[in-house]
Amino acid sequence: MPTITAPAGLSSAEAAARLAADGPNTVAAPPRRHLAARIGRQLADPLVALLLAAAVVTTLLGDLADTAIIVFVVVVNTVIGVVQEVRADAAIAALDDLAAPSARVVRDGQDLVVPAASLVKGDLVRLEAGDVVPADLELTVAERATFDESSLTGESVPVPRSAGKPAGSGTVLTTGRAAGIVTQTGAASSLGRITDLVARTKPGPTPLQRRLSALGRALGIAAVAVSAVVFALGVLAGQPVARMAITAVSLVVAAVPESLPAVVTLALALGARRMARTRAIPRRLHAVETLGSVTVIAADKTGTLTENRMSVQRAVTATGDRYTIEGTGYAPAGTIRPSDHDDQLRRLALAGLLCNDAGLVPPSGDGEWGAAGDPMEAALVAFAARCGLDPATERARAPRIAEQPFDHATLRMSTVHRLGTGEYLVVAKGAPEAMLDSADDPALVAAAREMAADGLRVLAIATAVTDEPDPTVTTRAVGLVGIGDPLRPAAALTAAAFTRSGVRLLMITGDHPATAASIGTKLGILGPGDVVARGDDGPLTDQEIEHARVFARTQPERKLDIVAALQQRGEVVAMTGDGVNDAPALRRADIGVAMGGGTEVARQAAELVLVDDNLGTVADAIGEGRRIYDNIRRFLRYALSGGIAELLVMLVGPLLGMPLALLPGQLLWINLLTHGVPGVAMGAEPAEADVLDRPPRSPQESVLGDGLLVSVLLGGAAVASVVLAAGFVAHQAGRPWQSVMFVTLGLAQLGVALAVRAKAAPAAHRNWSLLAAVAFSGILQIAGVLTEPLRVLLGTEPLTAAELLACAAVAVLPGLALRLLRHGRA
Repeated sequence: MPTITAPAGLSSAEAAARLAADGPNTVAAPPRRHLAARIGRQLADPLVALLLAAAVVTTLLGDLADTAIIVFVVVVNTVIGVVQEVRADAAIAALDDLAAPSARVVRDGQDLVVPAASLVKGDLVRLEAGDVVPADLELTVAERATFDESSLTGESVPVPRSAGKPAGSGTVLTTGRAAGIVTQTGAASSLGRITDLVARTKPGPTPLQRRLSALGRALGIAAVAVSAVVFALGVLAGQPVARMAITAVSLVVAAVPESLPAVVTLALALGARRMARTRAIPRRLHAVETLGSVTVIAADKTGTLTENRMSVQRAVTATGDRYTIEGTGYAPAGTIRPSDHDDQLRRLALAGLLCNDAGLVPPSGDGEWGAAGDPMEAALVAFAARCGLDPATERARAPRIAEQPFDHATLRMSTVHRLGTGEYLVVAKGAPEAMLDSADDPALVAAAREMAADGLRVLAIATAVTDEPDPTVTTRAVGLVGIGDPLRPAAALTAAAFTRSGVRLLMITGDHPATAASIGTKLGILGPGDVVARGDDGPLTDQEIEHARVFARTQPERKLDIVAALQQRGEVVAMTGDGVNDAPALRRADIGVAMGGGTEVARQAAELVLVDDNLGTVADAIGEGRRIYDNIRRFLRYALSGGIAELLVMLVGPLLGMPLALLPGQLLWINLLTHGVPGVAMGAEPAEADVLDRPPRSPQESVLGDGLLVSVLLGGAAVASVVLAAGFVAHQAGRPWQSVMFVTLGLAQLGVALAVRAKAAPAAHRNWSLLAAVAFSGILQIAGVLTEPLRVLLGTEPLTAAELLACAAVAVLPGLALRLLRHGRA
């Protein structure tokens, strides 16, 4: 049987030269949208098309003033829409850069983790189960390797591959271990050749966008119906048919917040960028909106609640000797107590080093030692170094020639090594219950229980020397190692934060129940008398699904059952994972959360990637998701209140003796000033002070639910009441009542914008952009009756200073009332 060697790979200098010559290992980016196409998308909006049709009508009728206003509104709305679209695309592109995949390569004889884009022909790439093949490879090592090639061939069953066979870019190593030499990169790779098809696949609208589109259609129908009534009343009152037709069209456009889809998309994209700055990268925009509704987080222990800086802290040899190992992270230096350890400890450390695929990465600059490969296995390598063994020397002295990779069914891994004597050393490591027999190793079984109760992950290691390279031979235990992974400093605070926000935190781990119980207690999620559920002990009961907070010995495939059972109970589930077997559960969850240091297939299956593997980042992301949803509802409260007010003013005005309350140009001007810049600025409102101290919203709740519809109706009625009252008084006094209504309506809507601002914490930053937008719009609104060019354009009349002050005083009332009577959440 051939010896498995460890090639040195390319040198860094040669890799850099090839990268410069061949270019990066990236596929073609989706084609950029040209400016003309972006403008066309904006003009194709049905409401904008309605405006353009109105412009044609006014032009034919010779009403050039209204035509100018309509064209101006269309131009401004189009500019705002295009700018929002460009900013959203830029935000999403930045997220793609942050989420770029990585690859494990051998350069200068060392294992390194580099961006997949930097791979070049000739690079030696190592793959573990769950990794996506980053470029076309010719396999040099393939130990029980099977690849999911469905992305290229459509084949649903994993395909076995042996050394010498190709592995296509974009396929996934589902089982085993492999390595290969890069043969093609970028556009020349297998994945590159099908990229054009992928690039042309357009993502569908998010759930929130679909709900808002349906809302927009319903509002449009209602606005058309009311506008038809206004048209009929105006004609009956003797108004020209053409003017009333234009008025009806203008009222429809003014009453419906046509900028809402663009505002929502921009809010989601910019919110995603803010999440990325906190090390949480949304891979899909809908993750941002769904995060605010999460009710359960099913979290892995390792690397999520803990630091994922594992180290062997205790060791017990087969002879019963016990040792305490001290050291920092993966640094090979450390202290062993008692210091007079014997060959039994070195034998245990050597076995753990050989039955191992990981390596240590030396620090760069002032950094720390890192792990290349599985962190738990890297801890065994560091343990061997602390026992005085040189990992490279020992592995070269006993080269591996066969193996059985870790199997979740057997909970063990086995390797075979050729010794200098011509014999073979078989090493196995795994869970104590799978490796030890209580009758043959009672002392080790007791020691394993003791270490597990102290919160350590326990591995049993066994060896055998044979004449045949058979990894299935019976082995004898040489000892135990207890591996510690300290809780993240803020883990307990994170758990408490989830509890305050109404989110139930579940800890799912493959650890022994005693280890899981110890960690759960330290986190504060497991109280006295609480039961730890086992994920390998038959079907989960309804009692366990409803009340269990800790699941131990859970195999990855069982996570899917847990997620499905929670969803059947109406929970909105966020699931964390990092392995290939976690992918189904990540896809099934409402929000899949992948660890940045996990497998590429897990990251591709998830909606959110935690760069720092810190669950506390999810708490921040949930707060951001709730903030964005609050701001969308805030915009709806503001915009719909104004739309309803305009409809009521136009509908009730004729009944009060004012046949045409507002001219078409005046309606469009108000709509432009209130829905434009202030609406966009409202998306930047800070989070409410209690954003993480309240329960999540039900996913079944309407976007206008929780009192928002009532608030919109009250706001619209309040604005309409003061506008109609001001107009009626002015009409009775013989003053320019239409101009009074025009000024009052615009200022009252801007007052509502200030009234619905977020109730942020005292230390939170102020959204000065909204104040500036309201001030700017207010000045332009008053300018509509003060400056001669705008008076001619809008058909207004001048008002005195006293009348303007009276309009402003009356316009303040609706916003003030809403602020005082404000109830519910944003």
